[in-house]
This record gives sequence, C-alpha cells and structure tokens, in this order.
Amino acid sequence: MTTHQPKTTVRRAPLSSLRKTSLTAGALYLITFVSIPTLALYGPVRSDPGYIAGPGPDTSVIVGGVLEIIVALACIGTGVALYPVIRRQNEGVALGFVAVRVLEAATIFAGVVALLAIVSLRQAGAGDDALVTGQALLALHTWTTALGQGFLPAVNALLLGSLMYRSRLVPRILPVLGFLGAPLLVASVAGLLFGLWGPVSLLSGLGALLLALWEFSLGLWLITRGFRSTPITQDLALAVPAPVRRGAATVPPAL
Repeated sequence: MTTHQPKTTVRRAPLSSLRKTSLTAGALYLITFVSIPTLALYGPVRSDPGYIAGPGPDTSVIVGGVLEIIVALACIGTGVALYPVIRRQNEGVALGFVAVRVLEAATIFAGVVALLAIVSLRQAGAGDDALVTGQALLALHTWTTALGQGFLPAVNALLLGSLMYRSRLVPRILPVLGFLGAPLLVASVAGLLFGLWGPVSLLSGLGALLLALWEFSLGLWLITRGFRSTPITQDLALAVPAPVRRGAATVPPAL
C-alpha cells in the first residue's frame, strides 16, 4: 500500500499596524544619516569665499544638496509616521514635534537653495561682481544650518524624548541621550548668535554627537525591536493570527 505525505504550507503572519509604524519610522530615522558626507561635499563652497567667481567644482555641492533634500523629506516622514502613536501619550506635544520637524525640513531646504544658487551664479559666469551675493548666500546657509541642524533638532529631541520617556515605548536610556545633547546644542547656537565662537565648537560637536546617538539608536531599536508593549498601544498591537496550515492527504483506495 502506498501512502502520500500531506503537503503542508505555512503562511507568514501579517505585521501589526504598530510594527509597520515602527519599521517605517526607524527606517526614516536611519535615512537621515545619509547627509553625513555633506561635511566634505560642501567643503569647496564653504571654504572658498571666491568660489562664486572661480572655477570651483560643482558636482560635490550638487550631490550634497540632493542628500540634504532626502534628509529633509525623511524628517517630515518621521513626524508623520510617529504621530499616530505618540499622540496617545500627549497630543499637544506630539503636534509640536511634527510641526518642529516640518520646520526643521524647511530650514534644510532653504540652506540647500542658498548653496545651489551660488552654483548657478558661478556657472552663469557672475564674476567678481557677485562676490558679495555669494557671501550673503553662504551666510544664509550658515544660519539655516545652525537653526535647522542645531537648534531645531534639539527642540525635537526634548519633545519626542519626553514622550518616549514617559510612555516607555523604548528603553529610557535612549531619550536620555537626547536630553543630554539638546542643551549643549542650544548653548552652542546661542554662543554663535552672540559671537562667542564660530559654527564649529566643542559644545556643538558634543551636542551633535549625543543627538546623533539618540536618533540612530532610536531608528535601530524601532527596526529591530519595535515599540514596547504599553497601555497606550494595546489596541494598536493587534493580535497576530496563528500561521495558517493547509494540507491535503491522498488516501489510497482499499485493496
């Protein structure tokens, strides 16, 4: 008598809406780190006051601008992705986080426009007559960078960090990194405003490092572990159905 083993297939259980949110937000946070190369890519235009009238390289500046545009869009995306979850802790603070995140993206866009305007004027052969214009555009980029990548991220760290800390959606040590870095960045921008130091200082470097650790660890945690189970997410963490097993057995006729 010949028997046939039943064929069994297992369907992967669908992700809950909460897990999808954590994956999306985590990926967007990690995408914001693609702008790190701009520190070198913007070197020619930021270090040469006569760049607008000279034969400086354009490609690196344009690539840097594209990377920052990606970062700005990712900034908006993180706010939109996290809002449905964090508003359950405090809707007012959550709205503030989204608003400041959008404002942060807007300042990044403004800074990119300033540098791309310098490139366009140089390509058009503006010459020495455009030196003052180039310096003004470069100053605009300096201040949009200080606000958009210094002050506003510090505000965001305090807003989002407070929500994450109180709700325990992630380990509390993660937002603590943001709490430590935010005051340093605010102080560095204040010192720049009053002429105590330049755009690059010990405070700005240490503050930026702590905020980078906060955002990178948050993105990594959301991707690998997701949100912790808390009272504010109970109805979002939908029960995952058991895998569906389908099989068919062939029964041979009696001999």
